[in-house]
Parts: sequence; C-alpha cells; structure tokens
Amino acid sequence: MTSRLREKFNSEITPHMVEKFNYKSVMQAPKIDKIVLNMGVGDAVTNAKNLDEAVSELALISGQKPLITKAKKSIAGFRLREGNAIGAKVTLRGDRMYDFLDKLINVSLPRVRDFHGVSTRAFDGRGNYTLGVREQLIFPEIDYDNVNRVRGMDIVIVTTANTDEESHELLAQFGMPFAR
Repeated sequence: MTSRLREKFNSEITPHMVEKFNYKSVMQAPKIDKIVLNMGVGDAVTNAKNLDEAVSELALISGQKPLITKAKKSIAGFRLREGNAIGAKVTLRGDRMYDFLDKLINVSLPRVRDFHGVSTRAFDGRGNYTLGVREQLIFPEIDYDNVNRVRGMDIVIVTTANTDEESHELLAQFGMPFAR
C-alpha cells in the first residue's frame, strides 16, 4: 500500500514540474529524497533522563528508532565534553517519509499557535528546506499529560532540486503552507 502523497507525486506533481520547468525527461523533475528530524537536548549534559524522554518522543513522532548524536567538541562554557550524548535524530525515507510529510502538512502545522504559514526564506540555496518547530506537542502522537518539558526540533526536507525555486514549487505542490 503506497501513501497518498506518493501517488499524488507520481500522478500530478511530476507532470506539473516537467511542464513548468521544461524538463526533457520526467527523471529530471525534482523529488523529495529524505526528511531528517533532529532534536537537540542540551540539558542531557546534567540529566541523562531528559535524553531518554526526547528519544522516546522522537520515536513516537517518526515511527522509527532515533540515533543518539554525540558532541564533536568539548566546550567548557556549556559543561560539554567530546562524546557526550546531546541529541537525537531520525532520517525518514520512502513511505514513512511521505506519511510524515502528509501528517506534518495536514495535521501538525495547522495546530501551531498563531500560524501564518512557514517561511519562504528557509531554503539553503541547493534546494533543501529547513523548518524549526518550537514544541513537539503539535504532533498528534504526543500526549500532553506525559510531557514534562516542551522541546523543539528541526525538520530538514532534502530534495533533489538544483535551485530554491524548483524546491519551493515542489513543496508548494505537496501543499506546504508557505506564508504569503
């Protein structure tokens, strides 16, 4: 069973992109390669239990087991040593990626307080889009009563687009609510 967004991508979005950007082949049309969810847990230095909670919440949100990230450098000001566990990340591909994107666009982002659309300036110049979420409570899997600390996360949507314009059009076709 394929996801709803994958079918939409194959039947509607790819032909639209080929027509708009005058590609010679449908294989030139950009597609979403992967989505990376990253949750930095700076207070894991003093309390390792906070990292475990962040990992379990990220697993609930993404549907797969997160990878624990470790500090690359020691920074005395942050009481941080090289090799300390300071965050968690998940890389989504395939149907899980499309399911997460569907949930993000249609369920989670509309639940953000005072939401006026996502920024159009968060592209990196190579067709990738980064979105910061202030609280993990916007995801329907997270139970408000079981959360002891509100944490934010970064969501990076990696596309095969060569320019920001192509990437913006691709995400807009998927239904990403860009600010006017």
